[in-house]
Amino acid sequence: MRQVTFGVLGPVEAWDGAGDALALKGPRHRAVLARLIVARRRVVPLKRLVADLWDEPPRGAAGAVQTFVADLRRAVEPDRPPRAPARLLVTEGPGYALRASPDAVDAWLFEAAVRVAATLAPAQALERLQEALERWRGPAYAGFAQEDWAVGECARLAELRLQAVEGQAEARLALSAAHVAVPDLDAHLAEHPWREGAWRLLALARYRTGGQQEALTVLRRARTMLADQLGLDPGPQLRRLEAEILAHDPRLDPPPSPVTAAARVWAQAAEAYDRTVAAGARARLESTVGLLRNLAVTGAGGLEAAREQRLQAITAAEEFGDPELTARVIGAYDVPAIWTRSDDPQQARQIVAAAERTLALLPDAASYDAARCRLLATIALEMRGTRSPRGPQAARRAEEIARRLDDPALLAFALNGVFMQSCTRAGLAPRRDAIGGELVALAAGHGLVTFEVLGHLIRLQARCALGDFPAADEHAAAAERLAERHELPLAEVFTQWYGALRLAAAGRAGQAEAAYRAAAARLDGAGMPGLRHGLLHLALLCLRLAEGTASALKAAEQIDPGADWGPYRPWAEPFVLLRSGRHADAREALHALPEPPADLLYEAMCCLQAAVALELGDRAAWEQARARLQPAAGQLAGAGSGLLTLGPVNNWLANGWARTES
Repeated sequence: MRQVTFGVLGPVEAWDGAGDALALKGPRHRAVLARLIVARRRVVPLKRLVADLWDEPPRGAAGAVQTFVADLRRAVEPDRPPRAPARLLVTEGPGYALRASPDAVDAWLFEAAVRVAATLAPAQALERLQEALERWRGPAYAGFAQEDWAVGECARLAELRLQAVEGQAEARLALSAAHVAVPDLDAHLAEHPWREGAWRLLALARYRTGGQQEALTVLRRARTMLADQLGLDPGPQLRRLEAEILAHDPRLDPPPSPVTAAARVWAQAAEAYDRTVAAGARARLESTVGLLRNLAVTGAGGLEAAREQRLQAITAAEEFGDPELTARVIGAYDVPAIWTRSDDPQQARQIVAAAERTLALLPDAASYDAARCRLLATIALEMRGTRSPRGPQAARRAEEIARRLDDPALLAFALNGVFMQSCTRAGLAPRRDAIGGELVALAAGHGLVTFEVLGHLIRLQARCALGDFPAADEHAAAAERLAERHELPLAEVFTQWYGALRLAAAGRAGQAEAAYRAAAARLDGAGMPGLRHGLLHLALLCLRLAEGTASALKAAEQIDPGADWGPYRPWAEPFVLLRSGRHADAREALHALPEPPADLLYEAMCCLQAAVALELGDRAAWEQARARLQPAAGQLAGAGSGLLTLGPVNNWLANGWARTES
């Protein structure tokens, strides 16, 4: 079930996973919810809630608050079984806390977006700020903004909103869109005439759209407004800008237009293609897949768009009834993949089914071997993280064909499939290191840049697992250099997570947690749900367990019971139950655990099982986890992901059982 979300950038609201408004009852209920959101997941004592809700609390006020909380729980956790402990609106100590995840409250998402936008290039910053400002439905905490407990938070959010509006204008100026910035800045200053920074931006925008006199008129208006309303003279920024405008300083001229020669060539080529290639032509399908392949490596929006359109292209190709065409359309999407969990499992199954149908229809002739190889490599890639024998079988066959044909691009694609099927058990980091090494050498020698980046990222992961951080550092740096030179921004998502892992492995838990949260914020909107979903909470749990005690109970005490754990929920559930003191239920959840998926977090899941088994004194479960971990002896648990670690595998293989019996 998708998580409940909360809105305070306007009237206080809550929505279910489908986006429908939840019935929050009366204003007191909304006031309790708003007060808990202001507390940012911290506990608000019952006495404090009573004092905040009434100037003069009536008799029975505490009981009334408890009733409000019970009603809110039924609204936000409708599927919670009777008498089961709450996970979202929880009782702790003397009061209550709302354990909403960082992406469940519109105000928290807004401020994260403003913070991230400050680090982005103008085009990306403008997009991020526009999305952030669209979250506002009215004044923050509407209906409660004058309450003592809300005043400070409302003022803070209002200031952030003003900064976002001005940041939006700044980005438009940087993108040579001063004419778009002018009306927004005029409206902004009509409501907030004391904003000197906004006056500076408006004067600059007027200078670039209308010339010196219009800009000077803006500055005169600013001087009058500041004097009349605040009794102040213009600050140094406005005085300096006035001098630069009077001198026609060339630094005030707009930056070069982003519509470069390359953009003009693209537009002309697209127009010519559209004019000469018939709308229903097969060539259009193949060209479309080539475009999608390039789109997928350019950034978050591109990856998502490519994924959405890919299956449609395959379906359209099958409608022609030509298996050779379908094979080319399926196989042309040779986008390097580094994460061993699918972003869209349902779509992956559909692509595999289409590839299998096409394989069965291809003539059994040597001239079709390259197409056959690409279909097999696609099957191996799309079956990542599963335990079907078909995935490894397809990977081996694709590699055999590619080596026989001696085609570097084909071999690189096939090796990606082999990598995706190299997580069937623990301890396979050396094998993946060899795959990465071959990819780097092959790709560098034949100009296959995206696969060269992939090879470095694979080696980064493998060297982490082997505890060789100096080598991992080198591969991270190499991947970043290539990514910057060839505009492949998604590579840096993985190197940023690696930086957090480095801090965790060095025992710098506080810095690691901050780094993990920053890395997770970058994943928002990155177009990789298979990587993002539940990863931050998992990384923080692993960080707690790796701090030295390996105590599941101590780690459980620090987790968020209401967190959205995504695919890692089965392994997190025993910790959540331990946190609530429900040891029998935790044991039942432990026994229900399946073997971990065949992905890069296999060892991490085994360690989570072992930690809970030790806590509960469940020797059979511990022995099972230990046996699964044994092949990775001498490696770092979980570090093969390049994202997180639970420390040396040997620590988990040691006779931890003696500790539980002593």
